[in-house]
Amino acid sequence: MLDPKQFDDLFQRLSSAMPKGIQVLQEDINRNLRASLESGLARLDLVTREEFDVQSAVLARTRAKLAALEAQVKALEQALVLTRPPAY
Repeated sequence: MLDPKQFDDLFQRLSSAMPKGIQVLQEDINRNLRASLESGLARLDLVTREEFDVQSAVLARTRAKLAALEAQVKALEQALVLTRPPAY
């Protein structure tokens, strides 16, 4: 989720882009815009960058373990073929 500082920066940029006549109503517009934006973002299934990075690291470790297990299974299968008595 966006932190309050990012919200404030976004609102500042939006309000400075408004025509001068509308800027008189800036506080009311900011309040309504903030509520609408927070409500919309709350409905989205968002994660923080930190959570994303943690899950990316977990996925990388899981992929490495999977590759090692695949290699181990392949080696065991080859050993099984070599030790199997010939079929007559």
